[in-house]
Amino acid sequence: MTSKTRISRRQALKVGATAAALPLVHIRSAGAAGKLSVGFWDHWVPGCNDVMKKQVDAWAEANKVEVKVDFINTLGNKHLLTSAAEAQAKTGHDVLVFLQWDALNHARMLEPMDDVMGRLEAKYGKANDICAWLGKVDGKWRAVPSGTGSQNKGPCGRISLLKQHAGLDVQAMYPAKDVQTDLANQWTFEAHLKAAEACAKAGVPFAIGTNTNGDSVDTFGSIFAGYGAELMDAKGKITIDTDNVKQALEHIQRLVKALPADAGSYDDASNNKALIAGKSALIWNPPSAWAVARRDAPEIAADCWTFPTPAGPKGRFMPYVPFFWGVWSFSQNKSGGKELIEYLSQREQTEPRVTASLGYDIPPFEKMADFKVWEEVGPPVGTLYSYPTRAVHGAKPHMACYPAPPDMAVQIYNRGIMPTMGLKLATGQSIPDVIKWAKGEMEGFR
Repeated sequence: MTSKTRISRRQALKVGATAAALPLVHIRSAGAAGKLSVGFWDHWVPGCNDVMKKQVDAWAEANKVEVKVDFINTLGNKHLLTSAAEAQAKTGHDVLVFLQWDALNHARMLEPMDDVMGRLEAKYGKANDICAWLGKVDGKWRAVPSGTGSQNKGPCGRISLLKQHAGLDVQAMYPAKDVQTDLANQWTFEAHLKAAEACAKAGVPFAIGTNTNGDSVDTFGSIFAGYGAELMDAKGKITIDTDNVKQALEHIQRLVKALPADAGSYDDASNNKALIAGKSALIWNPPSAWAVARRDAPEIAADCWTFPTPAGPKGRFMPYVPFFWGVWSFSQNKSGGKELIEYLSQREQTEPRVTASLGYDIPPFEKMADFKVWEEVGPPVGTLYSYPTRAVHGAKPHMACYPAPPDMAVQIYNRGIMPTMGLKLATGQSIPDVIKWAKGEMEGFR
């Protein structure tokens, strides 16, 4: 005979209170068991992959999951080839890294991530608008913005050269603490232009490319945004015939005259090499050039300072490139993949990876801009303090072509419309002719 035990409401409340006082533990779901195959970005900073692997191994051991980890290099667009091949074959990794536009390109074949993102944003604050622009399709998160690989591309300058040739004391402008200085308020695109002209005259020009590579597109995207110059609006309407666009192009027409003669042939390594070689006073880039100099030319690294973008009439906009983690809809272990992504996105796992990257990685959530690495890493100590977008500086994360519909923006971005307009101006073409060319290109995309 089966007996039933009833408890009173008072007893139920007491049991609930006791349970609430117990330490929070991760309870492995049935779906997390079995096997899992993961493809991460092959980080360029030595040691970062090791930290990631240890974290995955710890999760795998705790959840009794057999995890196979691959680190996929971006050289030769291997990451793009991998995602394209797996999407076509409908087999491969369960979890895969997606750079910039990749999650959008494969959105229909990715598992919804609203549940994971809901918990992460409730805990750490909203992911920035660029992450939502590229990670959401039809109002649903299709991938989780990653705290590994995501990066800002603001200015990094040689302290001594900027002071000597342009009269800019960047350490005084942006000290390694949360203050807004009068000098920072004067850091505008006009000030940036005058400094570029002075450094070009001194033989150490700003190494800003006018090619179609990512660094060039991101830099020019920030300039256009600072002037409120949109080539296309959020509804897909071409909006290039505006005073804001003309104002941005008038500024760029002056700026390109101060750039290196070979700026039109730059690749993403050209600016780094110029800074490290002492041939440039300033670049726009993540702190990769500084990190290489830290290893190979410490005296150069000790003379570098990273700081926010100049302000235009419409504000400061920091070039930002997000990476994402997604789970394929054909994955054999969707639950396990989502649990691993959520685990790796926690602060306890994200901060050690950011520290291992020497502060290169930018977490997407509001409450992760206070990691100690940006205060402490050097030389010089504090050189990366202003690398994350901090509220005191008033800069917003931005990606070139925003807020155009992403399926149109990716074409504008990959074609390098904005830096190519700068290159055409550098070769003597008029602003009306450049606008006409760009408008024709975008009409072709549509």
